[in-house]
Amino acid sequence: MKTFDIEVQRLKSLRHDKGLIEIGVDALVLPRSARDESPTTVVSLPVDQARALMLLLKQQFAELDKLQPRSRRSGRC
Repeated sequence: MKTFDIEVQRLKSLRHDKGLIEIGVDALVLPRSARDESPTTVVSLPVDQARALMLLLKQQFAELDKLQPRSRRSGRC
């Protein structure tokens, strides 16, 4: 498995379509060195970008919830 360091530099767009949320970003993607202990890809972004992403995701989830029938909005499935 290849691992990467992904540095998000700018959030460009966020939309949902057919059950997927797509996030458009400008990012710097670099291969992670083999000597690192954790075999996971890391996404890093500045605090202001993280806050903006959180707000945008909340808005998208609210829009998705509006599309659900009232009986499915209560959280019980």
